[in-house]
Amino acid sequence: MPLPPPDGARGRPAAASRPPARGDRPISGLRGGARRQRLIRLRYGPSRSQRADLWLPSPASAATASAGSAAVPVVVLLHGGFWRWPYSKMIMTILARDVRARGWAAWNVEYRRLGRFGGGGGHPATFDDVAAAVDHLAALPASLRDRVDLTRVVLCGHSAGGTLALWAAGRRDCPVVPRAVIGLAAVSDLAVAERTGIGGSAVSDLLGGRADERPDRYAACSPSSRVPSPVPVILVHGRTDDTVPLAMSEEHVHRERAAGGTAELVVVEATHSGLLRPRGPGWQSVIRAVTTISELSTT
Repeated sequence: MPLPPPDGARGRPAAASRPPARGDRPISGLRGGARRQRLIRLRYGPSRSQRADLWLPSPASAATASAGSAAVPVVVLLHGGFWRWPYSKMIMTILARDVRARGWAAWNVEYRRLGRFGGGGGHPATFDDVAAAVDHLAALPASLRDRVDLTRVVLCGHSAGGTLALWAAGRRDCPVVPRAVIGLAAVSDLAVAERTGIGGSAVSDLLGGRADERPDRYAACSPSSRVPSPVPVILVHGRTDDTVPLAMSEEHVHRERAAGGTAELVVVEATHSGLLRPRGPGWQSVIRAVTTISELSTT
């Protein structure tokens, strides 16, 4: 079965010829004329794929800062692409810009992926990277750490990135504890995805075998096996999604609730990649959820 198109959209391939970044450095002057925005590119590990972009709002637009503080909520963005190179965090850049424009911070994460230039992704590297990237928020330089509110962090992933967001939200005793996790057409059941061919061979490639060959890895990594989540789960799914079936999100919400967790399903009129349109109903559902969370007391 051929590899499906990127979960999301028109993500640009990660540039294999780009030299490695040397330390944490600010990046400015992105294309877009009047829409240029400043961001800070950081590394959370030695691999060229272990990097993330921190999009910080200007003080004037940081309307959601805590009382008496310049710190704003953080939306951690995890891209899809079935965990494969060349799909990259560039898929989520348009959403990172929207998050920043609303006065929040965006942490747009890259991670090691499968494929020739993916940096050696798969189990456990891809999962280790996501954990390290989320935890790195607590290790930011003081000048940046004071600008983000780690008591108001939301994880948000699309498709295969939704798998990673749900998995990361289920970790315990971590430096960064999210307020909630949002999955956009999340691949929430890796065993079902492997058995039904969602993403072709992507799931078995990620975990090093089929579900019957690696039951321990599927149990440890599949969100469906890790219910209930310790934080509220919000799943957003397009009614006309032909990449990840709506039934998967319906079943996951049922599992969460049956296990005593808090879960909500939002079904919108959108395709799989349509969930990544900033003005589309899927992303607007995310914005409403983050707005509610950002307004909650931090005490």
